[in-house]
Parts: sequence; C-alpha cells; structure tokens
Amino acid sequence: MEQPQTVPYWRLSGFYLVYFAALGVLVPFWGLYLKSLNFDARQIGELIAIIMATKIIAPYIWGWIADHTGKGMQIVRLASILSFLIFGLIFYDQSYWWVAAVMMSFSFFWNAALPQFEATTMNHLGENEHDYSKVRVWGSLGFVAAVVIMGMLLESQSISLVPVMLLVLYAAIMLSSFLVPESSHAPHQHIQSSILSIIKQPQVIALLVVCFLVQLSHGPYYTFYTIYLEDHNYARSMIGWLWALGVIAEVIVFLYIHKWLPKYGHRYLLVVALSLTTIRWLMIAYFVEYPSMIILAQLLHAASFGIFHAVGISLFHQTFVGKHQGRGQALYASVSFGAGGAAGSLLSGLSWDTLGSTNTFLIAAGAAFLSVVVTHFYIRPHN
Repeated sequence: MEQPQTVPYWRLSGFYLVYFAALGVLVPFWGLYLKSLNFDARQIGELIAIIMATKIIAPYIWGWIADHTGKGMQIVRLASILSFLIFGLIFYDQSYWWVAAVMMSFSFFWNAALPQFEATTMNHLGENEHDYSKVRVWGSLGFVAAVVIMGMLLESQSISLVPVMLLVLYAAIMLSSFLVPESSHAPHQHIQSSILSIIKQPQVIALLVVCFLVQLSHGPYYTFYTIYLEDHNYARSMIGWLWALGVIAEVIVFLYIHKWLPKYGHRYLLVVALSLTTIRWLMIAYFVEYPSMIILAQLLHAASFGIFHAVGISLFHQTFVGKHQGRGQALYASVSFGAGGAAGSLLSGLSWDTLGSTNTFLIAAGAAFLSVVVTHFYIRPHN
C-alpha cells in the first residue's frame, strides 16, 4: 500500500476537476438542449434515463474486469477514449432514435470510468481514506465553474453550444486519465467469502435500498430542474448560479466530512442527510416562486448529495475490501446513480405533464422519506 506522501494528489484532483466540469454542463443543461430539439417531457425523461440506466450494468462489468486484472486506470483510460469518440457522433443527426443510440453507447463507457477511478483514489489514499473528500472537492469546484460559465454563456449563445462544450471536456478527461498512475491493489487477506455473500447481508441490502431510493428522489431534479426554473421565469445565468450554489454547499461538506465521520458515525449522518433531502424536495415543490426559498433548498444539496455521497463511498469501501473493491464501488454506482437515477428520470418524465411539477417533486420527497425510515430501522450504527 502506498504511503501518504506518495499520493498523487494533484493528478487525482485534476481528473475529478474535468470529469465533474463535464457533469456541470451535462446535468443542468442537457435536458434544456433536448427540449430545444422539440422532444417532449416523456422523451426527455427517457433519454436522460438511458444515461442512468447504463450505470446499472456497465460499472459492474468493468469493475469485474478491474478486480481480476488489477488495471483500474487502464480501464478508465479506455473508457475515456471511447466515450469521447462516441459522443462526437451526436452531431451527425438529431432524431430521437439516433440521440438515444449515441447516449446509450457513449454512457456505457462513460459510466465505467468514475467507479474505477474512485477505487483507484481510495487505494492511493490507503489508510487515510477519510482524506477522500479533500481530493474529491476539486470535482465539485469543476462542476461549479462549468455550470456558472455555461449559464452565463447561454444568456447570449445558442443552446447548441452545450454538446460542443461537452466534447471539449470529454477530450480533457481523456488526456487527464493518462496522468494518473495505477495504484497498488488493496491487500486481499481479508477475503474469505464471495461477493454475493456480502451483498446478501441484511445490512448491505438495506444500504442498497437506501441508495436506490435517494437517487430515485433526485430524478425530477436532475431531469427537469433547469426547465422547471426557466418555466418560472428564472434567467439562465441565475439558474447556473443556483446549480453552482448547491455544489458550493457540497464543497463545504467535503472539507469537513473527514472530521464528522469518525465523530458522528455513518448511520447518524445518513439519517440527518436524508431527512434534509426530504425537506429539500418539499421546498422546491411548494416555494419555486420565492427565490430565497429556492436558494435555501439549493444549500441543502450539502446534505442530499454531499453528506450522502461521502458516507456511501466510505461504507462501500469498508464493506467491499481487497479484490472486491472495484465491484463494490461499481455496485454503489449501479444501484444508486444507475437503477435509482434511471427510475427517477423515467417516473418524472411520465408524471411531469400528467401529474404536474409540484406532485412530481412530492413523489420525490416521499421516496426520500422512505429512505429515512429504512436507514433508521435497518442500518446499524457503523463507525
């Protein structure tokens, strides 16, 4: 295991910076771009769900390969190259089925990169895993910079700038992946059982259910939040700043979570985070006409993503050790951002025009509250 002084901090941070800068363009503005192509709410929900759905299987397939080869960074590099090349095909045609095919092919590789990079980062950190947030915070800063700049640009530029900026950032991700060295695998002496026997543990099943519900609740946010705000007369630059505000709050969490985890424990932090997530969706549902309330709701991104993600990464790292590590992080991505995210996007796409935006966010709040109940009753205290 590498010693703390050998951690390639800036190279790891640089990859997170450009990777999440790409997300800072994709997540807030891709739905708006799809709307400009005259797709309706159901089609937008389906197209964004495709990106999420490939996370169900792609990370686990690539995680299995990484665990058996010990070449996680080689997989990250291959995935980055192919995702860049395939995404370039988006400029060839703008029909629904072409866009769907490109997004499915692109995201199969795109979604392979991050879980393996997370495992690589944790291996580089070694016993200093609580310092993960100090590296990951640069991803949040990249997201903030991208979403603010794009929001300002789109005040005067065409929405067609979105795929162009994404292609540039995917090229940057590809180049950055070649700067990060392979890490030593975590020791394997702790492994006495199969990965299936770990997954079947009641505690792990409960954690997977919580991960699914939390990301399902984020479905309307990631799919329609920008459209929702624009429909209520928020300027695109203001929308960009609101997205950025949420991630700035997340950055603050990442700066302190390494102290909170040992002090408060995983279960307590999960209950707090998920309770605040429930409140956040209720605020967005009922108070969109009040910018001050929307600002407050965005600050709660510190809980709904920041605290939850840091706790989730830590729990999966501790649960899936040694040669199961790559698949453990892949499972986290598959169940939460994959299955949960896809279900959330599809459901919000179906309900947006039929039940309305308010009821769609109410459904999200219900899913978040259910995750609080599962955490409270079925996840044991874990330090």
